[in-house]
Amino acid sequence: MNKTWLYLALLASPTVVADDLIKWWDISATGLYGKNYDLATSDEQATLTIETAGEWKYGDWFTFQDFTYFTGAPSSTNSTNYGEISPRFSAGKILGQDLSIGAITDFSLALTLEEGDGPVDSFLYGVGMDFNLPYFTYFSLNTYRRHALNNKNNSDGWQFTPVFRMDFPVGDSNIVFDGFIDWVFQTDDHGYEKNFHFNPQLKYDLGRVLFSNQPKNKLFVGIEYDYWQNKYGVEGIDQNTYSIIAKYHF
Repeated sequence: MNKTWLYLALLASPTVVADDLIKWWDISATGLYGKNYDLATSDEQATLTIETAGEWKYGDWFTFQDFTYFTGAPSSTNSTNYGEISPRFSAGKILGQDLSIGAITDFSLALTLEEGDGPVDSFLYGVGMDFNLPYFTYFSLNTYRRHALNNKNNSDGWQFTPVFRMDFPVGDSNIVFDGFIDWVFQTDDHGYEKNFHFNPQLKYDLGRVLFSNQPKNKLFVGIEYDYWQNKYGVEGIDQNTYSIIAKYHF
């Protein structure tokens, strides 16, 4: 079975799960367009990203699939895809206990599968922590051990991944600042450098303004910033660019 179709099936899976297992879930589609992306087959690229996130009885999940088109590249290398499946299993939910310690509200077993074109397949496992912090709608930190699933992939090591969101009401609308950091702070192979990837989005709830009967947090427009030091673990390749984006939550 094609792995892309497996991802798409997982993206749609909440619709067929019993209501008592799913607390909430969301599916969205984002269109992005930008320039100056390093280690790509063209300077310009357009990406369609399909995402799903939610909370269930024993934890939560986040999944995305990127379909990227490289403008002007030869037809044999003008597209690629990459995705991740990231479920977490909450100790607090499974044990039915409040595990709060100071600002930490819960601990989880955090897992991620990375998959796409090229030697990128990896399995990540570790500990997730959720925090209750001022001004943040949510903030979590996952600490992973990276394990490559392809003998051409030398990205074994250790990784921190903070994930965050902040909401700023503007009249009857909303501005959202959210994103993630992937910091590979220790590597096992000298051919794969430590790297730091900061990928936030700043979005305005345009749908609420254009359509007064539109629920909040449906149609967003904004920008995605992308800073990646030692991109793909390649020493000296420091990507610093942005994309314009439009995002719709179904």
